Amino acid sequence: MEAGGNSLPSGTDGVKRKVSYFYDPEVGNYYYGQGHPMKPHRIRMTHALLAHYGLLQHMHVLKPNPARDKDLCRFHADDYVGFLRSITPETQQEQLRQLKRFNVGEDCPVFDGLYSFCQTYAGGSVGGAVKLNHGHCDIAVNWAGGLHHAKKCEASGFCYVNDIVLAILELLKVHERVLYVDIDIHHGDGVEEAFYTTDRVMTVSFHKFGDYFPGTGDVRDIGYGKGKYYSLNVPLDDGIDDDSYQSLFKPIMGKVMEIFRPGAVVLQCGADSLSGDRLGCFNLSIKGHAECVKFMRSFNVPLLLLGGGGYTIRNVARCWCYETGVALGIELDDKMPQHEYYEYFGPDYTLHVAPSNMENKNSRILLEEIRSKLLDNLSRLQHAPSVQFQERPPDTDLPQMDEDHDGEDERSDPGSDIEVDEERKPLPSRVKSEFVEPEAKDMDIVKEDAHSKEVDLKCSEPLA
Repeated sequence: MEAGGNSLPSGTDGVKRKVSYFYDPEVGNYYYGQGHPMKPHRIRMTHALLAHYGLLQHMHVLKPNPARDKDLCRFHADDYVGFLRSITPETQQEQLRQLKRFNVGEDCPVFDGLYSFCQTYAGGSVGGAVKLNHGHCDIAVNWAGGLHHAKKCEASGFCYVNDIVLAILELLKVHERVLYVDIDIHHGDGVEEAFYTTDRVMTVSFHKFGDYFPGTGDVRDIGYGKGKYYSLNVPLDDGIDDDSYQSLFKPIMGKVMEIFRPGAVVLQCGADSLSGDRLGCFNLSIKGHAECVKFMRSFNVPLLLLGGGGYTIRNVARCWCYETGVALGIELDDKMPQHEYYEYFGPDYTLHVAPSNMENKNSRILLEEIRSKLLDNLSRLQHAPSVQFQERPPDTDLPQMDEDHDGEDERSDPGSDIEVDEERKPLPSRVKSEFVEPEAKDMDIVKEDAHSKEVDLKCSEPLA
């Protein structure tokens, strides 16, 4: 891939896609706490860019309905969900034992509106899966989702509820096989663990490996039982650039699509793999990162795009805005339009940022070894494993409602999913507004100091 090349589809893939975009205006108000690198405010910044670039009018813009307890419990343990629902900053001192048990504390703090936040981002991902299942769109987007570290009964790595697992479970109601691809700098451990023993979900994670959170994702971790060879891990070192990354991504994902033939694809677009991320150490440009979206889009398979990590929030907003344009097939001007967060993007006020001159520690020999190993693993698979006939589970009743935004597509959704559950009462939102100053470059809070923990077998039964 040429550096700085056009990341948009060309030729037969130039066809426009019907895109559903999920956004809750409240999501930017949730606040992990002072000094915490995870800032939901980045979702609001992304949305502002989408609005001012005129992309909202090309999409079906939807406000997600909050996921309910029973929706979250399709993967998570009942007592863990009950804990998330009940814990507050005021009551946490009385529940120290539970905090420790569920790994809630420093990396995953208790903050105002925590459970509502989980319901919102999970609702967007499951809602996107429902839209894809009904054929209402070709691509569904939920930048608030992609929290891939959460386990069945514990929080991890800033993630409380694993919206990705919940969305994949929804997709499996319609599709025999679902592919999960993760381009966050951190290993997608929670999703891999959930589907480690099944051949109906293939997980592929491209990540930094070696003395880095969460410490999992060795190339030798390949799945177990029926799931053997259905987990692929691509361990990378510091400084990987666009060309090196694509020298692995395209041949591996091309072979995966050929052999696994998924009915739907979930792509987690964690932006902490970008150059200059506050917690990251890769050297990808926004166009290089978006090349992964372009490539997966080119297969014309139902696609769910999710967010994830990303801690230099001005670059996160740039990246997800550009990748929304890629999903739509619209090239965006590098000169940024004026908008309410314009001052974050100085001094250049451009959509793209140049990679740094950091050393690429991924040698050609190492990359070739990884590529050969993974292509060899893929050659051991039977093509497109079949699924025994079984009764299809009912749809998750998460109706989606249009959000009233200027310039937004207000088309009705005639096949609207399921009737509203009248008994559901929304929890009162207890949310602080966050005032976020543009970040200093010398912030060095890191999450890789969280050491790899022994897996609690009781809480980590993989999903068959």
